Amino acid sequence: MGQEDIVTLSFEAALAELEQIVRALEQGAEPLDRSIELYQRGDRLKRHCEARLAAAQARIEQIALGPDGQPTGIRPFDAD
Repeated sequence: MGQEDIVTLSFEAALAELEQIVRALEQGAEPLDRSIELYQRGDRLKRHCEARLAAAQARIEQIALGPDGQPTGIRPFDAD
């Protein structure tokens, strides 16, 4: 499994795999080389989850509310 497969993971799938990696590393039963591989994959998964959360937050912040507080649509996301 490489970087390519991570980008296709949903947030939930990436988080579940990251949790498995954390448990494996906490147990300390893996050989050093495998632990390093797991740590590197975990770091990529963490960054993927952070990016997915940031994208979701940007979408949520762009929901336009009407005077009654109800959603009326969305505004284009302006990164500036």
